[in-house]
Amino acid sequence: MDDKTRLIAIRDHLLQGLVERDVAVRLGLLAAVAGEHLLLIGPPGTAKSLLARRLRGAFSDATYFERLLTRFTVPEELFGPLSVRGLEQDRYVRQTKGYLPEAAVAFLDEIFKANSAILNALLTLLNERAFDNDGERHDTPLITVVGASNELPEGEELDALYDRFLLRLYVGPVSEDGVDGLLDLDTRLDGTVPDALRLSAEELNALQRGSRGVALSADLRDLLKDLRRYLAEQGIPFSDRRLRKVVQLLQVAAHTDGRSEASVWDAWLLQHVVWEDPAQRRQIAEWWAARVGTLRATSPARLLEMVAAWEERLEEARTALQRQTDADGNPLFTATDGSLTTASSEHRPLVNRGGAPLYLAPAADSYGEPRPSRTKPDGSGYSESELDGLDLYDEDGGGQFFRAWSGRFAYLADPANRLTEVTELKPAMGPKQHPGAHIRGWLDQLAELSGTVQAYLDGLAERRASLQVVREHVWVPIDVVDDAEGTLDASAKAATDLLARLQALSEGYAALPVREG
Repeated sequence: MDDKTRLIAIRDHLLQGLVERDVAVRLGLLAAVAGEHLLLIGPPGTAKSLLARRLRGAFSDATYFERLLTRFTVPEELFGPLSVRGLEQDRYVRQTKGYLPEAAVAFLDEIFKANSAILNALLTLLNERAFDNDGERHDTPLITVVGASNELPEGEELDALYDRFLLRLYVGPVSEDGVDGLLDLDTRLDGTVPDALRLSAEELNALQRGSRGVALSADLRDLLKDLRRYLAEQGIPFSDRRLRKVVQLLQVAAHTDGRSEASVWDAWLLQHVVWEDPAQRRQIAEWWAARVGTLRATSPARLLEMVAAWEERLEEARTALQRQTDADGNPLFTATDGSLTTASSEHRPLVNRGGAPLYLAPAADSYGEPRPSRTKPDGSGYSESELDGLDLYDEDGGGQFFRAWSGRFAYLADPANRLTEVTELKPAMGPKQHPGAHIRGWLDQLAELSGTVQAYLDGLAERRASLQVVREHVWVPIDVVDDAEGTLDASAKAATDLLARLQALSEGYAALPVREG
């Protein structure tokens, strides 16, 4: 049986008879295999101590120690009583058998009640797996400590102790959906791991040594760098030491999962590693889910901005106008009747309110004298009926009314005798013609951008295919697959939509009026 199959079997045995504690069991077993410690935060009665007791059964000949700490807990309760014989010989020797220094798996409830009298020794034990006794430092068989607390630590003196727990999990009561499972619980399922499956100390050391050669994928490296920046922006502490611990944990996770390279899917564990407050766990989980649903090499938001900018530019190009000219290059104007002319203005005949034409008076009066003005005193023109009342000079030598004038019809028909006003004509405008070289350059840039989006889409497809890793992962729950697939599918749809928009853009730019030469 390979290591992965064996660990899955151990995990599944530990889970028997537990309701909604899948993640807690996975994290507890991983912490032990990685040589780290697990902190469980939550109210009493949520199976925190039961979890630790079961964890002991994953290892051969593993001794177990459990203690509830209070403000009044003394070192003797954790590290063993002082030897009376030793004191008689002026030696400060503790009898550690049956106490924490000789335990392989330990459960310390209300761990943040630890006082200064036991804190330093506890830190050394957790961090270095060593205990100082009678002036000598001794190695301990400690595999892992499961710490529990109803609340987060308060006070700087506990910060170092809090930091020793790499893996952290909030454990709440069973949800409404899980109550039926709790009511129907088979108490015969006690989580006992068969002896044949249990890990020996040598096998555990071999797993830890083997994990050191695990590589980090390029995507995972980028993700960890992004995480570091993200946590800094959010004001969540993330020391270099903790980053190194995270890397080692991910290496163990990948190695025990049968892989020589850790991936972004192993980084699902980050949500249980880097938070300072339980409320931050969901925030980090959502950041990870969004991050693995995209590719760092290409920012989806940046692609969207670029496509939108190209669309705006196309609309400007489509609506751009330029002056029209005739064959000789003379500027054209739009006449009032819609025709094109090189004249910049035209005389528009005026009419009265009834729509009848207005005329100028004949140039001479009935005496043949030039009129001082051919319009009325107010500058307006004459209607045809008003002209009929004017007298004028007849070439035959007599004065007569305009109505009886033999040249009347010819006068009215002559446009020169109409009252007009000068109208400035608008320049004739037409669609702007773009140099062919410009359009070809735009199309080349759009083709390059389309290639970038397609590469992004291909990368998403590869990442989706890599989800197979999670389907049988030792440490990552299977329900992560559905969530990740949904995120990746949404990203892929957005990228596909961008490709369609880029195709429409290429067609739009190709259809612009072209000016060659």
